[in-house]
Amino acid sequence: MKNIFSTILLASGLMLSAQVGINTDSPKAKLDVNGDLNLRDKIAVLDVTDNTLSLGNNDQLLVSQGEGYPPIWKTLRIPEYEPNKFYLIFNNSFSDRVGIEFLYSEQPNTTTSKAATFTKGANFSSLSGFKKIEGLSQKISVFSNESKAYFQFETVVQANFAANGATDTSIDYACGIFVDDKLINLRQSNLKASSAQYPFLTHNQIGFVANLSKGDHTVSVACSRLASYGNSTNRRLAIGTNTSNNINDFVAQSSLKVDVYEVPQVFNTIIK
Repeated sequence: MKNIFSTILLASGLMLSAQVGINTDSPKAKLDVNGDLNLRDKIAVLDVTDNTLSLGNNDQLLVSQGEGYPPIWKTLRIPEYEPNKFYLIFNNSFSDRVGIEFLYSEQPNTTTSKAATFTKGANFSSLSGFKKIEGLSQKISVFSNESKAYFQFETVVQANFAANGATDTSIDYACGIFVDDKLINLRQSNLKASSAQYPFLTHNQIGFVANLSKGDHTVSVACSRLASYGNSTNRRLAIGTNTSNNINDFVAQSSLKVDVYEVPQVFNTIIK
């Protein structure tokens, strides 16, 4: 009789407090377990939309939605990596509609071969006459000691030549791709006058660098006016912008695409 009475008192207390404590006298939730919890069967979550119990699917986790909301089952989308293989880890593209312009007076004064003046790894500050296309200077991140970074640069180059058709009137220019202000790729070209007024051309180049150090790096693009020939000394050269209204900033804009492939070594935390 005494045991029955105690059981009734315990049940009454539980109903009044609406909290159950295991190995604790002061539960802080409806069920408060102070110690290890061993589940031998299954966990079900009430789906409030249709008032049914959901057991989740294989490999799903129970995730909190915050205070006042029931937890839900979530699937983690974790890619599978094979060892010693490269995977695309970083991919982005940037554009710039401001561009850069050069007058004849901004050509570097040099009598040596233009090609001989450029070497891979040269510092930006050592290259006379180069201007950066500011909108293409961006930060990229590398997480592995084994990486391959590819850069694709495209722009429009224009000069305000008159429509004289003299092919000996032209301007040499060069554009370089830099990582942390170190030259990793350079292309030289020449824009010639033609029978059309204000001629322009599309400039494309692809750069590559392997095994950048882990951490953040800055990629940038810079160009220079190298030499002028014929009746071009009083003409402007524009890269990524226009010298006249026959093309607009949308057509003339510059773009830079960056792809970084890595052999994964560092994996960011999925759940905080």
